[in-house]
Amino acid sequence: MVRKIYAALALMNIYVLTLSSQTSDRDSIKESMNMDAVYDRPFLTFDKFPVNLGGYLEANSIYSIEDGLSEGLSFQARRLTLFVSASISKRIKFLTELEFENGTEEIAIEFASMDIALHPLLNLRGGIVLNPIGSFNQNHDGPKWEFVERPDVSTNLLPATFSNAGFGIYGKAYKEAWTLGYEAYLTNGFDTSIIDKEGERTFLASVKENSSRFEENFSGNALLNGKLAIKHRKLGELGISYMGGAYNRKEVDGLQVDTQSGRVDVLALDLNTAIKKTGTRFIGEMAYIWVDVPDTFTQQFGDRQVGFFVDIVQPVLKTEVLDWENAVLNLSLRTDYVDYNIGRFAQTNTNVGDDLFAITPAISFRPAPQTVLRINYRYQWQQDILNNPASRTATWYFGFSTYF
Repeated sequence: MVRKIYAALALMNIYVLTLSSQTSDRDSIKESMNMDAVYDRPFLTFDKFPVNLGGYLEANSIYSIEDGLSEGLSFQARRLTLFVSASISKRIKFLTELEFENGTEEIAIEFASMDIALHPLLNLRGGIVLNPIGSFNQNHDGPKWEFVERPDVSTNLLPATFSNAGFGIYGKAYKEAWTLGYEAYLTNGFDTSIIDKEGERTFLASVKENSSRFEENFSGNALLNGKLAIKHRKLGELGISYMGGAYNRKEVDGLQVDTQSGRVDVLALDLNTAIKKTGTRFIGEMAYIWVDVPDTFTQQFGDRQVGFFVDIVQPVLKTEVLDWENAVLNLSLRTDYVDYNIGRFAQTNTNVGDDLFAITPAISFRPAPQTVLRINYRYQWQQDILNNPASRTATWYFGFSTYF
């Protein structure tokens, strides 16, 4: 499976390079894609000063009831994120993203890289990079979304926002209405926390607790991450991405400590498109995960996982409100699904549970494109590993997010 994915990524890059004779600098930057999200943000610029500044804020209230029980109303200051970019020279630029979560409970550098532009089809990037798995991980800014919560497949199945120390290449090619983009990186990867933490289940997001991944690769083997995306000016964008590598360490100081192979492989698809006549937007992402779980572990730890989300966003009113000339009112709907453990129990041949399904209708108001006020109602069903009746959670959110 892994060899086939490697071969596919190689063919993707070869195809991109064949378009080089039909690509110009102007054409290649003409169409913005998900891979451009880190730079596709509003920045404050200063005359005769090479540094640009920006950021965004997210805050909301939350009222949740689970199986008839509630802890009441709370207010959350979820995120304050700062961007700093600089043009070091004509072909060298730098960008960093610093995030403060829940006040200052967690402070993280989510992105900090130097880019060297050699050609539209070949650019170098190194530092702390956002792994291009799916679309949300790179395109995670709160003001871009109509929903308070991030998608479950991105945060509870994949470890978004997931970044690592590493380096790689990226580029784009343009032909008529089509744009083709690719990324390929080698970074530090996962560790054994993914199978020994967080409620006794396989949980890739546990790796985010390991801050040393920015200076040391636990397994000693690089994580390979590649993505190919194609976009049509009228049809939308489709992306396929792969991430894979070892998560366990076989030797410590020359001594063998593990004999089993421990790999993580992730395949993801993402899509965004719109119906021009009605303005209806569709955004979705799906991920499938394979994990080598040791034979000594119980069946609580799944060796396969799958999940997806789909957003439908419908503008219902575009008008001038007060001094806001282009205010928009949206009605939206999100569907979330995550299966943490695909398979059947060996003893009973019955399906393994441990899954989650949720729907979230939303009303959002955008007085300006860079600011959103949103009301969400999320209803969630979560089933345990033994397929007992699902616990049900209903949650109201009211909040806002804005660039500044």
